[in-house]
Amino acid sequence: MQDVWVEKYRPKKLSEVIGQKAIVERLSAYTRTRSMPHMLFAGPAGSGKTTCAIALARELFGEHWRDSLIELNASDERGIDIVRGKIKDFARAASIGGTDFKVIFLDEADSLTADAQAALRRTMERYTQTCRFILSCNYSSKIIEPIQSRCAVFRFRPLSEDDVKTYLKNIASQEHVHVTDDGLDAICELAAGDLRKATNILQVASSLGKKVDQDVVFESTESIRPSEIQELLKTALSGNFTAARSRLDGIIIRHGLSGEDIVQGIHRAVFDLPVSEDAKIVLIDRVGEAEFRMVSGSSDRIQLEALLAHFANEGRKMK
Repeated sequence: MQDVWVEKYRPKKLSEVIGQKAIVERLSAYTRTRSMPHMLFAGPAGSGKTTCAIALARELFGEHWRDSLIELNASDERGIDIVRGKIKDFARAASIGGTDFKVIFLDEADSLTADAQAALRRTMERYTQTCRFILSCNYSSKIIEPIQSRCAVFRFRPLSEDDVKTYLKNIASQEHVHVTDDGLDAICELAAGDLRKATNILQVASSLGKKVDQDVVFESTESIRPSEIQELLKTALSGNFTAARSRLDGIIIRHGLSGEDIVQGIHRAVFDLPVSEDAKIVLIDRVGEAEFRMVSGSSDRIQLEALLAHFANEGRKMK
């Protein structure tokens, strides 16, 4: 069975983590002093939060790091019972192997209920001598203030294209996969700073052959090409609503995308349209309204056609 590249090439040391230099420097200082506070890792998916937590544990506890680290996913176990039971039992137990403390890594902590967070606050305070908490979340605003005030907050940023490309090239060289420049550009566009997603896209695309180019990337991920969205919008802006609606039908049938996927593609494409800034402001405002209505439960198809109709109407006004 083929290895999952996300885990196979996950950095084992803090020095190997890419794209988060300032955070790595702060964490490395904790490993040198053999001391650390409770920590809150906040940032988008695939930016290195879990990797940094595990790498920190490896450097703190050495080869027996698994004995001093417990990793829990709060999205699976997010009630107050898990805090009062599993977490509290691990926190109150003495550390083994000569270490001063243990680490509880709570992934997706923003999924914890309000009651669970309130119980966690007291547990963090009571067992500081034997245990440190690392909380990971996408949105720090969903973590209650008493917990945030007890933690050193680390804010992770989406990785830059250069960092993602460097990482993917390293994987490709070790797996003997040829990745073209346009293939890397396509992966970076689809991943949008999510290194985990970029790695998975590369692995899926490489399964179709040893050469990964733009065509292979879009084919393997069944993603819509930016050029298709551009043609759709240009057709609508020309005032030909019927033709634009036909193109929309083709995109939906060919790719099987949801309405939100298409709206997100339209949002990215609007900025590259050959129209004035005033026109872009009007169009983006309408795109946001369509996306909100879809999320609220409106029909994807009706909202997409209404959006194209608005583009067609704006195109006629510009003429």
